This record gives sequence, C-alpha cells and structure tokens, in this order.
Amino acid sequence: MYHIERYKRNPVVNFPERTWPDKQIEKAPVWCSVDLRDGNQALVEPMVVEEKMEMFQELLKLGFKEIEIGFPAASQIEFDFLRQLAERRLIPQDVHVQVLSQCREHLIRRSFEAIEGIASPIMHIYNSTNTLQRDVVFHASKEEVKQIAVDGVKMVKQCMKEFHRDDIILEYSPESFMGTELDYALEVCEAVIAEWGMASPEHKVIINLPLTVEMNTPNVYADQVEWMVRHFKERDSITVSIHPHNDRGTGVAATELALLAGADRVEGTLFGNGERTGNVDILTVAYNMYSQGIEPNLNLSNEREIAEVYERCTKMKIPPRHPYAGELVFTAFSGSHQDAINKGMQAMRERNNPYWEVPYLPIDPSDIGRQYQPVVRINSQSGKGGVAFIMDTFYGFHLPKGMHKEFADVIQAISEKQGEVAPEQIFAEFKKGYIDRKEPIHFRKCQITDTELEDGSFATLAKCTYTNHGVEKYFEGVGNGPIDAVQHGLEEELKIQIKVLDYSEHALREGSNAQAASYIHVLDVASGRTTYGVGISSNITRASLRGIFSAVNRLFY
Repeated sequence: MYHIERYKRNPVVNFPERTWPDKQIEKAPVWCSVDLRDGNQALVEPMVVEEKMEMFQELLKLGFKEIEIGFPAASQIEFDFLRQLAERRLIPQDVHVQVLSQCREHLIRRSFEAIEGIASPIMHIYNSTNTLQRDVVFHASKEEVKQIAVDGVKMVKQCMKEFHRDDIILEYSPESFMGTELDYALEVCEAVIAEWGMASPEHKVIINLPLTVEMNTPNVYADQVEWMVRHFKERDSITVSIHPHNDRGTGVAATELALLAGADRVEGTLFGNGERTGNVDILTVAYNMYSQGIEPNLNLSNEREIAEVYERCTKMKIPPRHPYAGELVFTAFSGSHQDAINKGMQAMRERNNPYWEVPYLPIDPSDIGRQYQPVVRINSQSGKGGVAFIMDTFYGFHLPKGMHKEFADVIQAISEKQGEVAPEQIFAEFKKGYIDRKEPIHFRKCQITDTELEDGSFATLAKCTYTNHGVEKYFEGVGNGPIDAVQHGLEEELKIQIKVLDYSEHALREGSNAQAASYIHVLDVASGRTTYGVGISSNITRASLRGIFSAVNRLFY
C-alpha cells in the first residue's frame, strides 16, 4: 500500500552565512579507505585473510596513506589480519592503519593488543549521537550519550599508558551525525577534544562527521559540515573528516559539497561498496577531480586492474553503468553521440589540442587503462557517425562525409536483424561491399601516358586491361587526368553515362608498406542514383582507378 502520510521531512539547516556555494574544489583531500572494514562487513561473504591481504596491497598500490583495516576486537579474522601486517612488517612507514572500536573498555583494550608494534596507528572510536537512536536504542539523555564519548577517550588514554604508546592518532565519530542536532554534535565533539587534551596543529585530532544514513539533500549535509567547521574552537588542531553513505544515491555529491564546506578528509570505499546502498565511491570522486585537472593524489591509471582485484576479493560485480569503471560508460550507442565523439576526436587531432575536449567523454579512456575499442558500439539505434568512427579509429579509413550515411544504412539493416554489430563485422561488410566489389568488371592494369590532341594541347591517355565476367578485355580513354580518362573509356566500353561527383584520398599507413585509400563518388546519369567506390593500393593512381571500378560495379551490377 502507498502511505505517503507516514513520512515527514527531515529538518534543514538555517545557515544563511554559508560560503560553500561560492567555492570550488582546489585540491584532493586526505583519502582513507574503509574497504577492509566498512566495505568488508557489508559483504555476503566477508573476505578471508588472504583476500584482505590482496586488497590491502592494492590499496597501497593506489596510493592510500590511511587505511581502516578492520574492527579487530570484533572478529578473530580481523585481529589475525592486523597481526600479520605487523609481524610481517607489511605497513609502509608513511601509511597509517586505522582500527575501529566502540567506546567500550574491553573493545578498546583488545584493539590496543592488535596494534602492538604498529607505528602511529589511528584509533577510531565512535558512538551514536542522533536524536532517534538516543530515544529508541539507548534510552539515554544527551548528557549520558556525551559521557559515553568522553569515557571512550579516557579509555584510549588509559590504554596508551598501559601499552606505553605516545604515537596514537585519535579519531572520533558522532555516528549518524546528519540526524544529530548541530549544537549538540558540536558539544560532544568539543568534549572529546577537551578530554583528549593533546590536539595541536602538529598533532591533529580527527573529528569525523559521518553521513551514516543520507536523510536529506547534499546541500544540507554541506551546511552541517560548514557550520561545524566554523564553530570548532581549535579548528587548526582538527582534521575534519567525512564518511558519507549513499542511501539517496547522492553520496558523491554530498562528498563534493562537504569538501567545499571545509572537510579535509574523506572516508570511503572502492566502487562504493558498503552497507545498504554503499559508502561513497572514492574512485568516482577522485576521477571527477582528475577530469577537472585536479591532481587526485591516487594512482588511477589502471582502472581495469583495480576492478579485477575488487571483484575477486569482494565477489561482487561492478555494474556496467558504474561511473568510469562500468563496461559501458565509455560506449555510445546513440547515433548523434557517436557522430559528436567522432567529430571531437577529429578536431583534437587536426588542431593538435593539448586539452582533452571530446563530447560525451569527460576523460580520455586510455588515461585510466581503458581501450578506445568499446567507445562506440553499433546497434539499430546507432547512426552514421558511429560507423564512421569505427572505420576511422579501428581501421584507419577516413570515410568522406557524404559516404557516412550510405555505409551506415548497410550496417543498420544488419543490426535490425541481429542486434549489435561488432567492429570486425562492420569492416568485413566494408571490404565486401566496396574494396572487394570486383565483379563482374575487374580492374587489372592501366598504362597512363600523355597524348597530344589535334589542337596541339595535351591530355591523358589511359590504356586499361580488365575482365568482364572473367573474360579479359581492353579499352582506351582520354581525359584531363587518369580518373577522367578511365571514366570516358568505361562509358564508351560499357555503354553507360557516369559522372564523378567527388574524389578524395589519404594514406592508410606510413613506411615502406604504405598504402593509400581512394573514395570515388559516382553518379549514374540515366537513373540519378549515386554511390561511392573504394580502392586501395600502394600506388595512389591505381587506388583511384580501383575505386572507379568499385563504384561502377555497385551502380550497375
């Protein structure tokens, strides 16, 4: 049943002093991967130690300097994994591993046992502060909930003394921050900072403001983050972190607006794995920055490897439309899109443009290890631009603009019967219909010489040998060039009347094996029909003459 009356709006923030709408993202935040904890706990089959190890190594390769590796007090597998990292000395000196714990003494103590021998770890403690959970889960007052957070800090400090640690980095999260009254969230965080008593610009405390459940539009979260940022008493001693989820499908937007609002650090996962609809997808945020010329401070160049490791370790599949990583995101089926991509690529080459500016492709797929091959895929919805793009990008044939529709109609007829048409089939049809269209008249050879006319001027004489249904024949023609001479000779020989409307040529490849392609647009004067012929050869004149024969075969036979 449809019961809209059961739902009420979540409140927004009355914050007219906000400044984030006028800002732009200028640099990458500190990235913290929570794939091994928040992402792992949301898997149907959580990772075993070997899979966690592979994921950890991939995160290091990507360049993460902060990695939440688990909740060691809650699981023996996570405890053992952390001990392996420590005992095998697999944590680089410039990487901080992060462990999560509720504000409970036995959990914090167990976490300290797990981080023995690990330099400068981040101890991440949290408790829920939002209005609803205080009411229905904890049945606790604001003061009681705040005391849980303060007591958690006291326990961390006590364990630091017992375990002789002075290198702990403290992180505190008022969980479900978005549903917490702002003044109360600030009160709890300030109490935590005061109890810690060690925050300074040189040794910052991390205050994490989780968007544990998206409850409103991203601008509301940005308002909340900026309000906190502007009200912290010791802002220069705090790393303001965010931990967005994606319940409303706007996790990336919430993250980007929160960065505008002053956040310094982002916790998230590869490809957005996590509880419910997932955590924020760190890679999408980073690729978004990359597309704007902002250094993301992550190694994003081999997206396929990242995806393979992710899918193998998590046993989850990346959707085909997932930003940047999906199989189809650099693919265009629409004819108008294909045409625009084709023209954009041509313009970049012709103008030698140092910037990537191609319609519908926000970044160069090859920059992240993707191939040009699947950029344009041809089906019944495709147009002439897509087919031309395939012929140009894959096979080096720069079809004349007037030829685009003629050949695209051939491919569309095929796609309407069978569905998607692969590039290999497109090229096979091109060869069959144009290059190899050599019957019934098949060009063999032609001798081109100059001849003097009766009026004393000079013209071109073409002496051509060809076969007609396999029978060798010969004709001569005179004209103002090789193409014109052969045209006149064919007209007389075959008793036809044709007109060459357009001619173009280009090199197919360079070097000693260079070949040229010629395109001849020919009109049958009697019927008004036109078509293109195509010829290729290492000799440009021979390529042109083969093109004429190709066109005549297409028009008359």
